[in-house]
Amino acid sequence: MSDLQGFKQNHTVLVTGGAGYIGSHAVLALKDAGWKVAVIDNLVTGFRWAVPEGVAFYDGDIADGDLLARIVAEQKVGAILHFAGSVVVPESVSDPLKYYSNNTVKSRALIESAVAGSVKHFIFSSTAATYGTPDTDGPIAETDPQRPINPYGTSKLMTEWMLRDVAAAHDFNYCALRYFNVAGADPQARTGQSTAGATHLIKVAVEAALGKRDSVAVFGTDFDTPDGTGVRDYIHVSDLAHAHVLALEALIADPGRSHTLNCGYGHGYSVLEVLDAVDRVTNLKIERVLSGRRAGDPASLTADNTAIRGTFGWTPQHDDLDTIVRHALAWERRLSEKTQQSA
Repeated sequence: MSDLQGFKQNHTVLVTGGAGYIGSHAVLALKDAGWKVAVIDNLVTGFRWAVPEGVAFYDGDIADGDLLARIVAEQKVGAILHFAGSVVVPESVSDPLKYYSNNTVKSRALIESAVAGSVKHFIFSSTAATYGTPDTDGPIAETDPQRPINPYGTSKLMTEWMLRDVAAAHDFNYCALRYFNVAGADPQARTGQSTAGATHLIKVAVEAALGKRDSVAVFGTDFDTPDGTGVRDYIHVSDLAHAHVLALEALIADPGRSHTLNCGYGHGYSVLEVLDAVDRVTNLKIERVLSGRRAGDPASLTADNTAIRGTFGWTPQHDDLDTIVRHALAWERRLSEKTQQSA
């Protein structure tokens, strides 16, 4: 029996924030690959129904050390995938203490619980916001300077530093995956972005296409980009979830090595290009309201993904903007049905 097979047979993977957007996709990816999974989520932004049958669910906070100790013992947790946290950049600027609490202080408590429970492998949901404003218009590499320009990015970078130091001191390895702009939904429409008032552009745009919003705000039209609107690297959430499964396999295979890797496609689309794609897929015309820039938004963020492709053999399956929009739209329609049924 290989180390990987033995781990799968004897251990559970704990997913924090597993009832949320990205976490619920990771749970599906793990289950689809044959892993035993448990979820902890306080359901502040997650949904109990997003956790599939057969997955142990704990309603609680990741900073609750007694609860974490019980979960680790009951489930024989061998690895943690950590998605729980706050993710809205403008909110982090207006309420920085919330972000340092949820993303840094509580992550520290979770890491402490992992070490105390002899959980040796940890995958962290980090962000391209750790880079801040890049020095060039080209794709950002992992070796580029870490200069976050908002508390969200800083709160995540501080957790990366903690993981680095803990790995140096304990029998523990980690992978910090720096996400670019996550979008889309499970191709089978089993889960998707469901949070009310979400700020993700593609989510907002498909809501507008279905009449849930009157318009879409375009924040900033004077960036140094081809059409003046911000350019982002949109990665399909299922490709991102698959990257986490590969990361877990890599950590188990080589417990002496940790990783910090970008998750993106290596190219970007402007806000207007995304809205054009939604118009194209829906055969509708979304009303666009031009507004000023938001605090903390850089002009362009795209990933150099050479490292994750080479390290894990990660090959995206959904690198197509119209496909991402179609999957997001299909989920939004299903979410509308779920809402009507529960009303």
